[in-house]
Amino acid sequence: MKLPMTPTPQPAAKPTPKTAVTRGRAVLVTAGLLLALAAPTAYATLDDGETTAVPQRGEPYVESRLLFGTERPGGGPAVTDEQFMNFVDEEVTPDFPDGLTVQTGRGQWRDASGTIEKERSYELILLYPVEAARTSDRKIEEIRRAYEKEFGQESVARVDDRARVDF
Repeated sequence: MKLPMTPTPQPAAKPTPKTAVTRGRAVLVTAGLLLALAAPTAYATLDDGETTAVPQRGEPYVESRLLFGTERPGGGPAVTDEQFMNFVDEEVTPDFPDGLTVQTGRGQWRDASGTIEKERSYELILLYPVEAARTSDRKIEEIRRAYEKEFGQESVARVDDRARVDF
């Protein structure tokens, strides 16, 4: 009885330098094509204000947050809730009658002398249409200066960001 002969495995041929270069180029081209096809999908998930995978709601607004400290330099009495709310009523509400938000918190910062100050604080949040940004900027700077002067503060921090707002 004759047994079928199985071929013995032959060692794989070593690629020539030319085939290695061709394969390398093929891998690079394939990777480039995959990136080119995947990039629009990846970028669609980032919110650049123009293109997004999720429908945008609301109108373009600016959100300005002001951070007010309450401790007075030199150890005077801290600004009370009543004093702060009176300040908001007199200095902020006339310029931003459509609404605002006040939150209380605890904060810390390094003062001009290098001391880290820890204090009770207020965060005032203002929203206004992008078209009103120039006028609102002037009003916000007046509010900051008024608080610094009235309560002897070194500064009032300000953070501005774009937002989409729907009421």
